[in-house]
Amino acid sequence: MAGGKLSPRQKMINLMYLIFIAMLALNMSKEVLAAFGLMNEKLEASNAKTTENNVAFLNGLETKASENAEKFGPLLEDAKKIKELSQDYYDYLEALKGKMLTEIKDPKDYQVMDKSDYLDQKFFQGDNLAPEGKEFLKRITDYRTQVSAVLPESMNEVKASVQTRFETGDANGKVEKRDGTKQDWINYHFEGFPVVASLTKITQIQADVKATEQDALQSMLEGQLTSEVSMTNYTTLLEQEKSAFYAGEKFSGAVVLGRKDATTRPNEVNLTLDGRKLNEGKDYEIKNGQVKLLVSAGAPGDHKIAGNLVFIQDGERTEVPVSQTFATITKPNAALIAADKMNVVYRGVSNPMSISIPGIPNNKVSASAPGLKKREGSKYIMNPGTGRTVTIVASGTLPDGQRVSSKSEFRIKDIPRPSGSIRGETGSAKMPRRNLEIATIGALLEDFDFDLNLAISGFKFKVPGQPTVSVNGNKLDTRAKSALKRAKRGDAVQVFDIQAYITNNKSYKLKKVSPVIIEITN
Repeated sequence: MAGGKLSPRQKMINLMYLIFIAMLALNMSKEVLAAFGLMNEKLEASNAKTTENNVAFLNGLETKASENAEKFGPLLEDAKKIKELSQDYYDYLEALKGKMLTEIKDPKDYQVMDKSDYLDQKFFQGDNLAPEGKEFLKRITDYRTQVSAVLPESMNEVKASVQTRFETGDANGKVEKRDGTKQDWINYHFEGFPVVASLTKITQIQADVKATEQDALQSMLEGQLTSEVSMTNYTTLLEQEKSAFYAGEKFSGAVVLGRKDATTRPNEVNLTLDGRKLNEGKDYEIKNGQVKLLVSAGAPGDHKIAGNLVFIQDGERTEVPVSQTFATITKPNAALIAADKMNVVYRGVSNPMSISIPGIPNNKVSASAPGLKKREGSKYIMNPGTGRTVTIVASGTLPDGQRVSSKSEFRIKDIPRPSGSIRGETGSAKMPRRNLEIATIGALLEDFDFDLNLAISGFKFKVPGQPTVSVNGNKLDTRAKSALKRAKRGDAVQVFDIQAYITNNKSYKLKKVSPVIIEITN
């Protein structure tokens, strides 16, 4: 425009025109520079707000982990890894921005940030990358790879956004330009650009770092919450008014949903069994989200578990009341077989008896009859008195409060007739004269169901041809021995009218004891 054969006047006009265009371009450039600066300020303000939100989120997650380490502990560890990787990369970018503004007096004077010298010299050496350029490229690649490795496979959307935000071109690190040619990613974005433009781009990368951190943390918590409310974490429970029902009775109960979360662990367990405090490790353990009781079923009867489970959520204490009952019944250890005509109790004997009502705990059963006394549980003792029969009435209370009763009649029999004995032999025996002198007279209840201890208070002794001798005690006295000396070999000596009694029930009168015949052998 200023060349060729032009007059001096035309040359001057052309020169002034060039200066005018340059001034217009200069003014436009300053407006563009200022626009980049304002954008950078907004990005930094947004980054500061996102940082506050991420810190608040992480603090909340730490609180949850302290309340339930099993559920939120692993989640917190992953969140801390994401936080650490993000903070390290963010600080590196912040330090780089500080170095870019070292020679600029006013960091808000964006109109003077039109040079590209700093990054051009730091990142590039001719057609190659300088060490700082390689470091910059390595940092963005490492962050992308390491964050993706921490994220679980279920967070595919977050992983995809990480790849998109921090991509560095194609497989060869190239970016296609408008004219169709390709250029290295770092050259395409940072070579020859004004410092304010590069500053804004780096702030944008910082914004991507903060957004990635936020997305990862939120997605982790949302995944945990989704898992908690998933129907796979529920099972069915049967709620019923009582633990057992009787035939023909109307069933009262409902099927309800209950959560089965292995990571839900109560912060406190305050339980009692029949008023006795239960202790962890001894009486219960917390396993797979359940308070597993280790107690014995206890004695027959109704038992009550009461108290509460305490959960601390977001610093607030929530108590879940516990009030459950269960019944313990006597375990059957044999079949019940009875002879219909053999309901018999013996007079003069403590007859042991078992009285129970199936389905009712022993502490809810009572029995009554003349001479009947309860020992413990379902065990009773019957000492019948006069009469030929006795009726035992048993009654109990069902769980619904209804009373049932039953009665059974027993025949009363006397203790059978004892047999006299000598040296444990009954009926008749043979022995030398000397052995008879020191022998003990006794009485036995042969084939009797009770083992009674019988004692002898006296008897009569008869030697053929000699007067009958009455003896006190259970051995021959002096007079009986004198009569025995007159007996001949082969004589049958009689012991009869034996006076026997039950040692622990002397008031009971036994039937007459059968005699014993002893043949003298010398």
